[in-house]
Amino acid sequence: MEPMKNPLVPRRAATGDDDRHGPIIEALERVLADIPAAGTARAELPDDAAKAIARRAAKRAAMLSGSLALPPGPLGFLTVLPDLYLIWQTQRQMVADIFGVYGRSAELTRTHMLYCLFRHAASQVLRDVAVRGSQRVVIRQLSGGALRNALGGVGRSVSQRVAGNAAGRWIPLAGAAAVGAYAYWDTLQVANTAQRLLTAPVNEITDTE
Repeated sequence: MEPMKNPLVPRRAATGDDDRHGPIIEALERVLADIPAAGTARAELPDDAAKAIARRAAKRAAMLSGSLALPPGPLGFLTVLPDLYLIWQTQRQMVADIFGVYGRSAELTRTHMLYCLFRHAASQVLRDVAVRGSQRVVIRQLSGGALRNALGGVGRSVSQRVAGNAAGRWIPLAGAAAVGAYAYWDTLQVANTAQRLLTAPVNEITDTE
């Protein structure tokens, strides 16, 4: 049996920007390596069902992130990557479940997932992924190389955000509360992107790019 791989250990030598951002980019690759099956069926009121899914996922993300941020100082920094990975896993399943309640699971690809997870946090990197269709936004599927480049851009954006928020991990309890609150908000933004992608008219999304 093949040994289990640590999702946070890079699989290749890093060069250039990867020296600094490689671990986060590798974690992103692991998150997007496959699309989870939806744990939901098509709902009669998909908007309401999606909002309920989002609230549950946001609460879970806040609890996970806040708990991992409790250790203060240098020990707290050791939890940053596990924190990000677990939050992205939670959000990834949430997106799959939201597509499920709209009966659109078959359409969900890695590019869709990347767009939903990070459009709000790395809009400049992903703005060309969404293109106008006849009535709705269409996600332009990225090739392997283009997806890798997009992941690199997202990884750099995430790294900058993590560095900017690192001070909170030095403050016991209050820092953990702030980290948990951000995870809650961030998860709701992911859910909002998924819902709008599935339901909003073209101009409602593209006008905010």
